[in-house]
Amino acid sequence: MARSIYITSAEGHSGKSSIALGVLDTLSHEVERVGVFRPIARSITERDYVLELLLAHDGVGLDYDECVGVTYDDVHDDPDAALAKIVERYKNVESKCDAVVIVGSDYTDVGSPTELSFNARIAANLGAPVLLVLTGRAMDESRGRTPDEMRQIAELSFPELTAAHASVLAVVANRADSEQLDPICAAISAVADVPAWAIPEDPFLVAPTVSGIMSAVDGELLQGDSELLAREAMGVVIAAMSMENVLPRLIEGGIVVIPADRSEMLLAALTAHASDTFPSLAGIVLNGGFELSPTITRLIAGLDQTLPLITTELGTYATAQRITQTRGRLAADSQRKLDTALALFEKHVDTRVLLDALSLSPSGAVTPLMFEYGLIERARADLKHIVLPEGNDDRILRAAGTLLSRGVAKLTILGDEAEVRGRAAGLGVDIAGAAILSPTDEEHRQRFAEEYARVRAHKGMTVEAARDIVTDVSYFGTMMVHLGLADGMVSGAAHTTAHTIKPGFEVIKTLDGVSVVSSVFFMALADRVLVYGDCAVVPDPTSEQLADIAISSAGTAGQFGIDPRVAMLSYSTGESGSGADVEKVRTATALVHERRPDIVVDGPIQYDAAADAAVGQSKMPGSQVAGRATVFIFPDLNTGNNTYKAVQRSANAVAVGPVLQGLRKPINDLSRGALVRDIINTVAITAIQAQGTAQ
Repeated sequence: MARSIYITSAEGHSGKSSIALGVLDTLSHEVERVGVFRPIARSITERDYVLELLLAHDGVGLDYDECVGVTYDDVHDDPDAALAKIVERYKNVESKCDAVVIVGSDYTDVGSPTELSFNARIAANLGAPVLLVLTGRAMDESRGRTPDEMRQIAELSFPELTAAHASVLAVVANRADSEQLDPICAAISAVADVPAWAIPEDPFLVAPTVSGIMSAVDGELLQGDSELLAREAMGVVIAAMSMENVLPRLIEGGIVVIPADRSEMLLAALTAHASDTFPSLAGIVLNGGFELSPTITRLIAGLDQTLPLITTELGTYATAQRITQTRGRLAADSQRKLDTALALFEKHVDTRVLLDALSLSPSGAVTPLMFEYGLIERARADLKHIVLPEGNDDRILRAAGTLLSRGVAKLTILGDEAEVRGRAAGLGVDIAGAAILSPTDEEHRQRFAEEYARVRAHKGMTVEAARDIVTDVSYFGTMMVHLGLADGMVSGAAHTTAHTIKPGFEVIKTLDGVSVVSSVFFMALADRVLVYGDCAVVPDPTSEQLADIAISSAGTAGQFGIDPRVAMLSYSTGESGSGADVEKVRTATALVHERRPDIVVDGPIQYDAAADAAVGQSKMPGSQVAGRATVFIFPDLNTGNNTYKAVQRSANAVAVGPVLQGLRKPINDLSRGALVRDIINTVAITAIQAQGTAQ
């Protein structure tokens, strides 16, 4: 039977969805199969955005329709019949999961005094303990509630829950006054002897997106980058004054409402946005339905600006009213909001206490999500400084925002500071915690040129020639790592593998006793993680290089918590085959035994004999590796690259890498098709490698 938790609130606008996301994320790191269930939805036909948000989380493999119980109308018409149907539909979800996050009703617009009681009744019938979410905002949301007010809300809520025989697991005071967190927790805990946590209000989480505002005012995008419509708007400025009085009132991330016939104000706002001395705007709404003159349109087009310009037929009052009434919500398409919500939850909720209260034991399996979470946790444990050379790539900026908000690493991003920060702001990505460094920065350029010329003096390198070379972002980033200004580098989203790793070969060089730089992929299968090497760097390794790859791969596996049992792959197993290719693998295996007798290794061995216990016992009885291999060493790049891609596609595995190994300091290459998630994982891996290098 799945362990479940019922998340409900005592009133609307509590931010319950962000708490549900935090709980779901926590559970997904502990067990294989996590489910979500929404007992009451507004409609069966109109999709529930909270449920969609949770279903979009990695590791949840359920369909939307099976996760919905009944509608509000069903409850109103026949509460008992609705409850019976909820239990029936929940049981179907429970049977497929190890843990289920159940999200109670919303209150908003359709709330009633008995709503908490009915949620408690559902929780009791589902056998799920309640995580009660209390809002720390007053009803008009103009101020935070005092600890005494929070105590009173708790005193009103607990009797309703216990009267329905619901068991209260813990309480979260969400959107609380940041200066009253501890007193609020103490006030709530005084009402009932359960854990209580308080999460502070973050205005960003309730800020609407520019696209949401555009929809609210029935607007259209006149000009600008549609990618920037996803940015959150942190306030509204009505440009009804003179230019001199409006400009000082501009705010960071603000929406400026300008009558479309006030072209001078429009040009002033665009100029201010482009200036380093004024706040970066989220967008401009031109109201009134007036068309811009051809001259102004041509002038704006010549500015080559990306700020969204939205037009609406509404008047100033109606436009302002609709914008101020537009409420932001946590949704799957806002990565920064997701990162912010998860970071707040992780910081202020003791997840170990929560899991212990649920009596949830960690799974023995390692899912892709568990492996990725383990990477993040290990990187956080000892923060390292990683340089990202490709600051002009949106994926890098989005990944940087997540890495910084989740506290995974310290970052330096290469590029022009105004351009990088401006683009990040336009994307709605917070990279305030990152250092931005230009590869043409004269102080660093001269220092790097002198050092590069020294290292490459045997190749005839001069300082003058080096001054040009080190301004290349890959060389600049590598020199930072070489001189200790960063602990590692991640690049390749917009550059070739050769461009990324060549400077490392020249400057950082290989570890003692390692003749070749190679790579591995972490292949995260449904229930375990394997290591494949080399699938990206060495085309046709010699026996000596193959032995190096095996030794390096075993070390990498051990560094990341995988017990290395190394299979030296070939098209034959044991003594059954012959030929140059088999002899290469046989010789490499003997070299590994000779150089590192502590490594558990066997070969030549075929993949099936290495991976399948029954086949391994048949073909290589008594082997410590056959049927139990965790590290697979391929005889050449052609075999390795094709195999990892075949397994990735056919087994739906998550391939993390390539992870370079053999260099004195960590540098890692990204695929040019890398997703933001890939970049985050690679930075975490690089940080962990740097932790090992520092020891």
